[in-house]
This record gives sequence, C-alpha cells and structure tokens, in this order.
Amino acid sequence: MSEFDRLVGALDYPMFIVTVADDDVRAGCLVGFAAQCGMSPPRFMVWLSKKNHTFEIAQRVATFAVHIPTAADRALAELFGSETGDTVDKFAGIDWRPGPEGVPLLTDCPQWFVGRVLSREDTGDHVGHLLEPVAVSEAYALGQLPFQSVKTLTPGHEA
Repeated sequence: MSEFDRLVGALDYPMFIVTVADDDVRAGCLVGFAAQCGMSPPRFMVWLSKKNHTFEIAQRVATFAVHIPTAADRALAELFGSETGDTVDKFAGIDWRPGPEGVPLLTDCPQWFVGRVLSREDTGDHVGHLLEPVAVSEAYALGQLPFQSVKTLTPGHEA
C-alpha cells in the first residue's frame, strides 16, 4: 500500500448508491468517488469503475439516480457494494419505484437526486459522469453513511 493510499484511506467521505436503468435492465452500485463540482449551474460528478456491472449499463443511459444513504441504510450499502449485477438482481428483494426516465429510486433511501449525464471523462480505471440535477427528493439532512463504516465490505468487483 502506498503512502497516498494510506492517507486517502483514512478519509471519511460520504458514500452514495447510484442506480441506472436501460429499458428493463436495472443496475446499481455503491460509490465512494463522487462530489459536487459546480454551484451555478449545479453540477455533480460520479465516477464508476470500468470493471463494475453498473458501468456497462451506465454508458448506455442519459440519467442516473444518486442516493445518499444514512447509517440506517448499511444493509442497502452492503447489497449494492458487495454483490454484483453480473450474478444477482439487486432490485429483487428491495422496494423501489421508477423515477424520471425510468431510473430506479430506492424507497428505503429517501435522500436522492436524479441527474442528466452532460459528459463522461475517462480518468483511468474509473470514468467520471458529469451530472446536471433534474429532480431532487424532498428528504434531506437525514445524515450520511461515511466511508469508514463500509470500508471492510468485500466488493462485488475489483476497483
């Protein structure tokens, strides 16, 4: 492990669950690389691993849902972070509803926004997706699930 890996591995940034849909194919994953990157106009960047099943679907769609889980949503984080859509339908055992453009909205994770993909930027092993918010939930300030609380999850795919 490099000094840089040790340094950033100690940070406690918020985790997100990203969901996408391409017709009847739904996908989602736990994301740690994401940040607001503009205020006027509002912009948000989400990076997805090229090895992730969700990445494959995300490249074909124009809309993402970005959910902000809380500590109470650890089971959802484990599902979306430790399972892979290559072998498991992550949406089979949970409550969700279709949102704008059919993107899946997780019922038990009420803090979310839906963003339209404005551009994609290859940054190496991940691709950044620049999002323009088009819909925002009414829930906010419920807390967040920090990286340190999910750091020990076994990922569904290598990064």
